[in-house]
Amino acid sequence: MRKNNLAGIIAISFLALFTFTACAQDHKQNEQTLAILNSIESNTTLLNNYENVIPLLNLDKKNIASVNLGFASQTIFDSLLNKYAKITSLSSANYQNSAALNDLEDDLKYFNIVIISLPSAAANDARNINFIQSLSSNKQVIVSLFGDGRALSSLDAIKAPIVWTDQSTPLAAAITPQVIFGGIGVTKKLTANFSAKYTANSGFTTLPIRLKYTLPEDAGINTDNLREIDNIASEAINARATPGLVVLVAKDGKVVFNKGYGTHTYDDKSPDKVTDIFDLASITKITATTPTVMRLFEEKKLKLDTNIGAYIPKARTTPMNNIQVREVMLHQAGFIPYIPFHDAIKPTDHSPDSSAAYPTKVADGYYVRKDYFKDIMWPKMLNAPIRTRGKYVYSDISMYVMKDIVERISGKPLNEYVSENFYQPLGMQTAGFLPRNRFSREQIIPTENDTYFRKTLLVGYVHDQGAALVGGVSGHAGLFASSNDMAIMYQMLLNKGTYGGQQYFKPETVDMFTQRQSAVSRRGLGFDRWDPDLTKKYPSELASSQTYGHTGYTGTCVWVDPSRGLVYIFLSNRVNPSVTDKLSTMKIRGRIEDAIIKAVDKGVK
Repeated sequence: MRKNNLAGIIAISFLALFTFTACAQDHKQNEQTLAILNSIESNTTLLNNYENVIPLLNLDKKNIASVNLGFASQTIFDSLLNKYAKITSLSSANYQNSAALNDLEDDLKYFNIVIISLPSAAANDARNINFIQSLSSNKQVIVSLFGDGRALSSLDAIKAPIVWTDQSTPLAAAITPQVIFGGIGVTKKLTANFSAKYTANSGFTTLPIRLKYTLPEDAGINTDNLREIDNIASEAINARATPGLVVLVAKDGKVVFNKGYGTHTYDDKSPDKVTDIFDLASITKITATTPTVMRLFEEKKLKLDTNIGAYIPKARTTPMNNIQVREVMLHQAGFIPYIPFHDAIKPTDHSPDSSAAYPTKVADGYYVRKDYFKDIMWPKMLNAPIRTRGKYVYSDISMYVMKDIVERISGKPLNEYVSENFYQPLGMQTAGFLPRNRFSREQIIPTENDTYFRKTLLVGYVHDQGAALVGGVSGHAGLFASSNDMAIMYQMLLNKGTYGGQQYFKPETVDMFTQRQSAVSRRGLGFDRWDPDLTKKYPSELASSQTYGHTGYTGTCVWVDPSRGLVYIFLSNRVNPSVTDKLSTMKIRGRIEDAIIKAVDKGVK
């Protein structure tokens, strides 16, 4: 009994890490858990995968439902599925009044993939088998079978892929979803004959193609050595550097740490969760605009050494005309750093109500007049003086310019282009602009209580004033996402452009944009990088010279260290309730990065 209790405690602590918020972990306990997980993983068998359905590919074309036919750990199963794609959950328990499951089948009509959780005891129920067979006739079904292998004999007529594990535990529920999506590869073959169809040596092999969700020890890290992250996070919150934050660490393609700390605001005590959505601020530059530039560059539609005027007609009579795209991407174009557009807005430029004359939503109860960007903002940028060309001067104007260029070349708004070409196929569910159009306020972390411009607490409206005035979609700011979505995007870049069985970029393109490309600064093309001036300790004291990524004004950062196979995500709202520099002066982001690097370099000792 004591052993079963221990297994339950181990399972709960492991699963809390990937489903809710922070949880206490212990190295020895994790080693025990990992041994169990490895055993389940190595004994999981994939059957009927003749058409290579598993691992699932082309997620942007999938509408996926998860159906529970009596599996006790369905919540865990679905939470892991939801790491990879948006899943709609249904349960046969809600259809008990009917002799057959026709109503359940009817409710699945709009889904093209149905993942069914089937405990071995439920495989003897003819109603369940008939349901699976009927559903398989017009949809792609995947059966996840838990428990006694003798239940396979009930599935002889099923042609759909079957993922079978002889365990029916919470930890087994965390493994099979990862097999289905390719976070875990399988090689196990049946060791006995279970039926005329499922005979010894039956089984298919797959390779991992997406992130795995596991324990630090699975990536050679001692969990105890990561506790310093907790200490630094607590220090930040206690000092009111930020009300809350989320940290994610992926090592060698494995998410080994993902915790939320603190609360949404100092007044709102809702705890920060790993699924919460943050305003990424300038990380937009490398998660939306730069990938679009990379794609158009690869397609030979955009040339880095062509001048701005060749792409933007209005620039031809301005100081911008002869500046090359490469200079813009390196922040060496000579643009002034920032124009405070909101300071010049007049009462006649905005309205509390939406109308044809005031269509651009800036915040709740704040709409800007039609063509404000075209008439006021864009001419100011185009005609701004060029004073420092050839020198490194970081400027937001650069990405206003690049947004205009890529939209002209692609023929699509930036938000639509990145969603269709990157976020949806990658399985990123939260990443995108204008999150209030897609998510409830409760899932979005508030930023500033804006007392000087929009006169409201900003929840789901971009903090950056210029990006707000153009309606929330800009090249330099406006993107929102969860930590998991960020991990997916940057694992793809760490993989040199490949993720989920799809190639998004050529390796040489990733190398070119992320490596140092300037003689006068540390920058890559769009990407920020490790600073060779060691006195700056940027982005952290121990970061390797290969490190690339970006920070965001709202209190965010992402750093990729190829030398360590490391992706580090830090999300916070340090601008709530008003802007504070404590996150920077206390070096919170860099110190957490160093704590991670020390743990990685030390190993499991």
